[in-house]
Amino acid sequence: MQGAAEERAGGAEPAQAVSRFRSPSPESTRSLGAALARAGDESGLVVALVGALGAGKTVFVKGLAAGLGLDPARVASPTFVIASEYGRSARGGSRLAHLDLYRVARPEELEAAGFVDLLARSGLVAIEWGERFPEALPPDVLWVRLRRPEGPASEMEREIEMEARGPLAARVLERLERMRWA
Repeated sequence: MQGAAEERAGGAEPAQAVSRFRSPSPESTRSLGAALARAGDESGLVVALVGALGAGKTVFVKGLAAGLGLDPARVASPTFVIASEYGRSARGGSRLAHLDLYRVARPEELEAAGFVDLLARSGLVAIEWGERFPEALPPDVLWVRLRRPEGPASEMEREIEMEARGPLAARVLERLERMRWA
């Protein structure tokens, strides 16, 4: 069952495409993140991650880093610092900005953390707990919802839904669907 925050996540823009994936393990979730980074070779992709604590949001971002040629071991949840940036990839690609809005209480705190500046720079931006402030996000966003499946399933298994809102997010999701990621 979705909560009110998830129901409104994504703002008023209608979804342009929705894809669903099933991940049997954290390694597979990370692999899907890496494939998404490779599919999103255009600068400016914003990925808003939604899911309960322990759903795999940071594992997914480690995959994004790996897909950009960055060291995924450097990626940690920026819960207490709000934002972390990782350098250019070995292949000259975009940088990765990783934000965590879990502890942000008010929109004003986003400004103080440099949120708008991070969105304005080129590169891939991954935002954990993006549903907390959907109005602060640009209209072109790829929403990634991670959840444990209901019923009998492995503790590590995840259902991952990606919803493209905007033309860039839709193009990237279309490319991802054509790739092998597992």
